[in-house]
Amino acid sequence: METKSRLEESGRNAGEDHKMERQNVGMETEKAGEKVIEIKQAAASVIVGKERTLDHVLAAILAGGHVLLEDLPGTGKTLLAKTLAKTMDLDFGRIQFPPDLMPSDVTGIHFYNQKAGEFVLRKGPVFSHILLADEINRATPR
Repeated sequence: METKSRLEESGRNAGEDHKMERQNVGMETEKAGEKVIEIKQAAASVIVGKERTLDHVLAAILAGGHVLLEDLPGTGKTLLAKTLAKTMDLDFGRIQFPPDLMPSDVTGIHFYNQKAGEFVLRKGPVFSHILLADEINRATPR
């Protein structure tokens, strides 16, 4: 009889734990939704007329994906990326693609620091959270 009551109690606790877990996920989802709305409002105060693009970029960021923005020059692609990075408190990096671009211009470089007596990594723009690869059409096809 004592064993049966412990089993019932443990089953009830497991059920209650599962219910609380679902509530926590619901609250986290709700908080995430509120945060996305805050980010959209902050970005929309800087970027005008790009609501659909902003929605798509935010969806890609939330999904952990990548975005390719193709548009005419001067339409705010760089401003969009910079604004999102700033409103989300993320690092922003930009790479221009001149014909003489070197891999170290993207990844960074290890150099020897004589004072410290060690090699130090000077990180390139690829180490940022939001990376803008600009003017790719100017790069050489290598």
